[in-house]
Parts: sequence; structure tokens; C-alpha cells
Amino acid sequence: MYPFLLVIHLLAAIAFIGTLFFEVVIWHRARQQLADTAQVTADQAIAVCSRKVLHGVVVLLYGAGISLAWRYREVLSHPLDSRFGTLLSLKILLALSIIGHYLLLAYWLKSARLTTLRASWIRRSILAHMVVIVILAKAMFYWG
Repeated sequence: MYPFLLVIHLLAAIAFIGTLFFEVVIWHRARQQLADTAQVTADQAIAVCSRKVLHGVVVLLYGAGISLAWRYREVLSHPLDSRFGTLLSLKILLALSIIGHYLLLAYWLKSARLTTLRASWIRRSILAHMVVIVILAKAMFYWG
């Protein structure tokens, strides 16, 4: 079961990071070439599609991640006793921080406080968190 969960986790992470990379790097630059009305229409269409896709991806990513972490519960009970435990704990903290980002995003959406600047900031921050998580994941198996 572990190898299957590992592949699911990896593929979901690729999908998640790829979507964020598209939104932050590619779409951010491409939208500047469009008229304002076209930007708004395209932004809304991409946001709706992205949310639909990412909800399932996030469930797979976090579900597989929790299942994988369960195997290391003993290591996680003393995270500072090993490099692997410390790196895995940092990875989990960053993943929880991403959940915090999404809760903040939901609050901003619900209270009509989501501005273009805030949306851009939150996407960039989540992407940065994900990049660090990937680096930590690699480090776990090289230095852990």
C-alpha cells in the first residue's frame, strides 16, 4: 500500500504545484496582454476550473500525505531526534500552513475582501511553501 500512496502523493503534488506555477508565472504574464474585460472573464473562468480541479487534487495530496506520515508516527513523536524526523515535521508544518492560507482565502472570499493583490500574494506564498516542501522531501531521503 505504501508505494501506491507514495505515487498518489507525488502525482497530486505535481498537479498542485503545476497548477500554481501556471497561475503565478504563466497566466500572470499572459493576462497582461489582454483587455481588462477579457482579463476579468478569463480570471474568473480559470479560477472556477482551478478550484474544481484543485479540490480533488488537495484531497488526494493530503489524504495520501497523512497516510504516509502515519508510518512514521514514532519518528514524529520525537522529531528532533533525527534529521529525517525534523525535515518531515517541517514539511508537515508547511503543509498545515498551506491549509491556513486556504482558510484565509475562504474568509476573504466570504467577506468580499479578496483583492487582486491579496489573491496574487496568497498564490505566490502557497507556491513558495510547496517548493520548500519539495526541497524538504528530497532532503529527507538524501540527508535523513
